[in-house]
Amino acid sequence: MSEFGALNWSILIVYIIANLLLGYVLSKKITSSDDFFLGNKTTPWWAIGISVIATYVSALTFLGAPAWAYEEGMGAIAIHLNYPLVIIAVVCLFFPFFYNAGVASIYEYQEKRFGKKARALVSTIWMISQTMSSAAVLYATSLVLSFIIGIDVISAIFIVTIIALIYTMLGGITAVIWTDVIQSAILFIGAGIIMYALITEMPSNFDDTLSKLKDMGKLDPLNYSFDFFKTTTVWSGVLAMTVYHITVYGTNQMMVQRTLAAKNIGDAKKSYLLMGFLAFFIYLFFIVMGVLFYGYYDGREFENPNTIILTFAADYGLPGLMGIIAAAVMAASMSSLDSALNSLSTISTLDFYQKYFAKDKSDAHYLNATRVFTLLWALIIIVPAIMYHLHAAGSILEILTKVGSFFVGAQLGMFALGFFSKHTTERGLLVGTVAAFATVTYVALATELAWPWYAVVGVTISVTVSIIASIALDGFQKEWSEYTIKGQLRSFINENKPMKENGWYLVPGKIDSINYLLFAFFVVSILSLVLFEHLVA
Repeated sequence: MSEFGALNWSILIVYIIANLLLGYVLSKKITSSDDFFLGNKTTPWWAIGISVIATYVSALTFLGAPAWAYEEGMGAIAIHLNYPLVIIAVVCLFFPFFYNAGVASIYEYQEKRFGKKARALVSTIWMISQTMSSAAVLYATSLVLSFIIGIDVISAIFIVTIIALIYTMLGGITAVIWTDVIQSAILFIGAGIIMYALITEMPSNFDDTLSKLKDMGKLDPLNYSFDFFKTTTVWSGVLAMTVYHITVYGTNQMMVQRTLAAKNIGDAKKSYLLMGFLAFFIYLFFIVMGVLFYGYYDGREFENPNTIILTFAADYGLPGLMGIIAAAVMAASMSSLDSALNSLSTISTLDFYQKYFAKDKSDAHYLNATRVFTLLWALIIIVPAIMYHLHAAGSILEILTKVGSFFVGAQLGMFALGFFSKHTTERGLLVGTVAAFATVTYVALATELAWPWYAVVGVTISVTVSIIASIALDGFQKEWSEYTIKGQLRSFINENKPMKENGWYLVPGKIDSINYLLFAFFVVSILSLVLFEHLVA
């Protein structure tokens, strides 16, 4: 504790208190459960976009991406090439359904398309997967606290949970968004200082270090191998991880809920497009940092690679730097955690409690219920967080993504069938979803297939089995559902509704012009990596 120093402690404590106070001030605007779930729809799109970035980046990227790149080299960037494709798919297919319906729970779509059982199933799948990912965030934050203070990680998990719970109980998606904006600025300031120090403090000439890293294969960003047992290939990044990340950004209540707080669909889309253009640079930054750490430490082994960046910050010795880093990582992680708790409590209240156990209660009752569920989910998340600590080996970012791969295939399959299938029914969908999860579990436990492909396996099984089971159980359907893309387009035409609002498409399946620019950015980013691979000596 004494090594951390008074200055660092002051920075950390002041920053945590400042975030709590900001959350408290903004929470004063909460007068109803709708305010807690969606805010008052006055939040600017750029703030929502930064919040989306901050929530998904958090400490998992700050600690995990350098740790991953330390082992894998620049090849780790392959997993993150797909964001432009992902954002195009989500804003063109998912957003119109969610935003036009004016819902707080995006899984209400499944009920409208298929039925109550489908909604309950997809909500349950999401809650399980979100619990696991939130536990990873909690573990990452506790790892930082343990490293700084010197207490064991399990004790730190309980401490961080209490802090995050208090912060979240202040409530409201608006508070979550604005604290994310501030927290992301601190996070990247800290990362920028680390990168500058790393480059200037290299033990040997920087050019010589790059040459050495190149000779060791650490600077090769693109692996064109068709080996499906390797994780970081171009094909797993562009194909398999596109499927994975579409689920993360399109069917994840935690990510989508903040965009539903936008003023209109155009602002909702712009907030995600910001992520589409910036994600590649953010992940590239942290992956390059990890590769440079390999050169700085000459490939030395760490007991826990997730502490590499913290070890460097401590060794560098700049007054106040450890305080800034600790504040940035803890604040960003708690930002992700409070977003998760807010969304988990939202789904628990709307999709289960209000629907099945307490219909027609007052708004104040549901607001109180939401806060109770927030407390319960905080307690639940502690268990897998401790499991991560006891069994985690390697990058927590990779661990989180691997765990999520078990769920995303079945989850995305449910939405893909809803959007595009004419003949899928609820009974067939339930059979297909169970079959998809069972298949992915078998593949993960009994084969050596690289985990990015789990999502592809899950979607393939989900779609195929669901359609076959639907036709077998309920026969061919005569009409397209109103909640398919074709049904929505027909509805807009028949009811003479405007296709656009302020220049942005309201109907799903239509591509806004800026998405073509985003696709061009995707092509340029890959070509840039190819050029880099050939230019570095």
